[in-house]
Amino acid sequence: MKTLVVTNDFPPREGGIQTFVRAMVAQFDPREVAVYCSTSPGAAEYDAGCGFEVVRNRATMLLPTRSVTADVIATARRIGADRVWFGAAAPLALMTPSLRKAGIHRLVGSTHGHETGWAAAPGARQLLRRIARTLDVTTYITGYTGDKLRDALGPAAQLARVSPGVDVERFTPDVDGAAVRREHGLDGRTVIGCISRLVPRKGQDALIAALPRIRAVHPDAVLFLVGSGRDRARLQRLVQRAGLGEHVVMTGSAPTHELPAYYAATDIFAMPCRTRKRGLDVEGLGMVYLEAAATGKPVVAGNSGGAPEAVIDGETGYVVTDPRSPHAVAEPIIRLLADAGLAARMSERGREWVCEQWTWKRQSDRLKELLQVA
Repeated sequence: MKTLVVTNDFPPREGGIQTFVRAMVAQFDPREVAVYCSTSPGAAEYDAGCGFEVVRNRATMLLPTRSVTADVIATARRIGADRVWFGAAAPLALMTPSLRKAGIHRLVGSTHGHETGWAAAPGARQLLRRIARTLDVTTYITGYTGDKLRDALGPAAQLARVSPGVDVERFTPDVDGAAVRREHGLDGRTVIGCISRLVPRKGQDALIAALPRIRAVHPDAVLFLVGSGRDRARLQRLVQRAGLGEHVVMTGSAPTHELPAYYAATDIFAMPCRTRKRGLDVEGLGMVYLEAAATGKPVVAGNSGGAPEAVIDGETGYVVTDPRSPHAVAEPIIRLLADAGLAARMSERGREWVCEQWTWKRQSDRLKELLQVA
C-alpha cells in the first residue's frame, strides 16, 4: 500500500515547508509514495525528474472543497493508498472525515512554526482544534511549538514530534566557500554570516548595531547578510547611519544549490532572532543554525520560540537571552573570534550533533512510524 502526500507546498515553488515536504518524500521508496499538490510554474518539468508520481491539481492553491476532496479520494483509490500525510495540516486536513469514510485508514498532518501564532487567535485556534481532533496524529517541529499546540488543541489531539532535517551530505565542512568570498570581497576578512529572510524577527538589525563593538576588538570583522525581504531598505539605512557601508555586505538571496558554499564562506553564523507581536511572530525552529553547524560553523542564536533547541548552548554555540541588546549580541561573537580553539571545538561538536540527531533519514523514520509504513 502507498502513502499519498497531500500538500500545497511542493517544488518547484520555493519555501521552507516545500523543502520539508520534498526532503521527507525523498526518503520513501518511490514505489510506495505519491504526491497530490497544487500547480506552479515549471511543475511539469520538475515532476518529470521526481521518480515518483506527482498529481497536480490545476489550482495554484488547494482548499478542502468537495471537488478537491473527491479528486484526492479518486487518486488514493487509483494508486492503492491507504494512508495520507498532509504536508501542512491547515487547511487541507479539514477533508480528513471524508477521506476516512472513503477508506483511508491512517491520516497524519504536520504543523510547522507559524501555527503557534495561529493558535493564539480564537478563530484560527478553533480551526486547528477541529483539524487535530480528526487526524490520527498531528506533528510539531520543536518542544516549544508542541507545548503551544498542546495548550491550544486540547486533550483530544494526538501529538508527536517530527522535525525538519539537514542534508549532511550537502552541508559539510568539506564545502569550499572561497569562490563566494572572492565574489563578495570577503578575502582576508573575518566573516560573521547571517543567511535568512530580511524581516525584523531575524535580528539582522541587532547584528548591525553590535558590529561597532565587535570591530573595536576585531577590526577585520565584516557582517555578511544573505537573503531578501521587506526589511532590506530599513537595514540599509541603519548601515549608512552607522557609517558601516564598507563593513556590511548584503547579497540578496542566494541560489538554493549554492547555500552550502555561502555557509562555508563564514567564520561564525549568527542570527539573534527575537519574538515579536506578543508571541504571534516567533521562530519555530531555525534550520539555518543546524545547516551552519553541519557545515562546521559555531552559531549564535536568539531566544525566540524553538530557536534554542537548534543549539546546544555552550557546546555548539551560544543562545543570546536578550537578542535586542547590541552588547548581548556582540559578546559571544567577540568570544568566539578571540578563541580559535573554542570555535573549532564548537564547530566539531555541532557537526557531530547534527549528524546524530537531525538527518532527514532520522526524521522520516519517525514519520513513517506514525504512518505505520514498514
